Amino acid sequence: MHIILVEDDAQLGGAIQRALERLTYTVTWLRDGRSASAALADRTADLVLLDLGLPGRDGLDVLTAARRAQVDTPVIVMTARDGLQSRVKGLDAGADDYLVKPFHLDELAARIRSLMRRHHGRAVNRIEAGALSLDLESAEVRFRDEPVELTRREFALLQQLMERAGQIVRREHLENSIYGLDNVVGRGALEVLVHSLRRKLGADTVRTVRGFGYMLPREPQ
Repeated sequence: MHIILVEDDAQLGGAIQRALERLTYTVTWLRDGRSASAALADRTADLVLLDLGLPGRDGLDVLTAARRAQVDTPVIVMTARDGLQSRVKGLDAGADDYLVKPFHLDELAARIRSLMRRHHGRAVNRIEAGALSLDLESAEVRFRDEPVELTRREFALLQQLMERAGQIVRREHLENSIYGLDNVVGRGALEVLVHSLRRKLGADTVRTVRGFGYMLPREPQ
């Protein structure tokens, strides 16, 4: 899952990025409001973590403008503004959740999982498709009830495909979600990742839809 982190504090931003990447997320870290506005407009992220006190443009203005432009990317506001009116303003501006600093990184991770469950209409942290299951909390994958060891990017690719099982997922979406905005994706990088996933799960698990992207069957066997 690709998360855009908007935080101008270098120490806090670095700590959040490292913690989320250990949890298999792809993180693009931005440090000012103007960059955040551009990234939200591109709709490349699965979720945004947005600080309010930003240089260049206040985070609340960024959020308000994005919602007016019909950007529906889930947003968790992170801020030291802990007054009731600040929370009300943030939620009314379109925030999906509100986290007051300082917070524990475990709580942030739990809030991300909770918000993404709601966004995808799930009640639990587990995604299932046929003989495949993926646990978002433990980062465990099982196929035919056997554990499968995946790299962080293999896990990210499988999650995107499982959440959209039976649908074509465009390669541009997969590349943004897996590699983020900060990385230059080499030609053939996604194909190599797909090949590696097929080697571990079976050749028919991920299907190529030429000219569009990839698809995971609804009931992979």
